[in-house]
Amino acid sequence: MNLLITGGAGFIGSNFIHYMLTAHPNDQIINLDLLTYAGNLENLCSVSAHQNYHFIHGNICNKSLIEKIIDQFHIDSIINFAAESHVDRSIDQPGLFVKTNVLGTQILLDAAKKHQFRKYIQISTDEVYGSLDSDGSFTEKSPLAPNSPYAASKASADLLTRAYFKTFGLNINITRCSNNYGPYQFPEKLIPLIITNAIEDQVLPVYGDGAHVRDWIYVSDHCVAIDQVLHHGKPGEIYNIGADHELHNIDLVKHILDQLHKPYDKIKYVSDRPGHDRRYAINTSKIRSDLNWQPQYDFEKGINQTIQWYLKHKTWWKKIKNGAFKDYYNQHYGKAPE
Repeated sequence: MNLLITGGAGFIGSNFIHYMLTAHPNDQIINLDLLTYAGNLENLCSVSAHQNYHFIHGNICNKSLIEKIIDQFHIDSIINFAAESHVDRSIDQPGLFVKTNVLGTQILLDAAKKHQFRKYIQISTDEVYGSLDSDGSFTEKSPLAPNSPYAASKASADLLTRAYFKTFGLNINITRCSNNYGPYQFPEKLIPLIITNAIEDQVLPVYGDGAHVRDWIYVSDHCVAIDQVLHHGKPGEIYNIGADHELHNIDLVKHILDQLHKPYDKIKYVSDRPGHDRRYAINTSKIRSDLNWQPQYDFEKGINQTIQWYLKHKTWWKKIKNGAFKDYYNQHYGKAPE
C-alpha cells in the first residue's frame, strides 16, 4: 500500500506512522504536514531515515501539491489526520478551522475520487455529537450536534466525506474517537498540560467546576483501530473508537498528581470556555464486533506510561513551552509558566 498520511507530524498522526512502519514495514508512508504550532518533526526523528517513509512540507489545501504527491509516489489510499483541532483556538479563529478542516478535506476527497483510491479515511472526533447528560452514550447513528467551531468544522468534513461515498461511490470510512493521550501530545491539551505543569510545580488550570466528563483512550489503541478500519472497514461505514473509561476532569488531574506525588494546592479553577460540552461518551460495540478490535491498555497502564514519557522527554516539551506557547497560555489561563 502507498499511503498518504496528512497531518502526520502531529500527536496522533506521528504515533500512527510509528505504528504502521512496524506493523506494515513494506508499505510506503508519505507524510504531508504544514508544521503549524502542533506539528513537530521531532516526533518522527527515529524513523526519518526509514526507506519507506517520506516527509513533505505542505498544505492539504494546495491542490496542485496533492496531485504532484499522488503522481510521484503512486498513492492509493489517504488517511486524513490533518486538522486544526483545539477548541479554544477555534473560538479565537473559526475561519482558520473552516479553511483547513472543511476545504482541505474537500480537496483530498476530490483527489481520492479522481484517482479512484482503494480507501479514504477521515479521522474525526466524538465532539461532532455534541454533549450528553449524565447517562447514555453516542452511537454511529446519533445526530450530529456540534457546539464549537472546531466540532462544527469536523462535522462538516464528515458530511462531505459521506456525500462522496453516496454520490461518487468513493470507498470511505469515518472514525470518531474519544479523547486520546500518550507520547508526543502538544502540551496545551489537558493531560500533558497537567503533567508538565505539575513537574515544574506550576499552577494547574482546570476549566469551570472540573466536573466535565471525558472518555480517555491511549493513543496506541487508537492507532490499531485505524489500521483495522484501513484494512477491514466496510465501505461507507462510520466507526466510533473509545476505551469506555470516563473520568471527571478534576479526578483525572488529581490522579496525575497522585502518580507524581504532588499536592493538590496548585489546582486553580479558571473561567469555563464558551459552549464547553459537559460530557462525552461513545458506544464502541460496532468496531468491537465488526472489526474484532478492543483496547489493550487500561487507563492505569496508559497514564503511567504517559507520565513516564514526559518525565523522560523534558527537552521535547520544555522547548515547546518556552516558545509561542507562553502567549497562548497567558491568554487562556493567566500568567504563563516561567
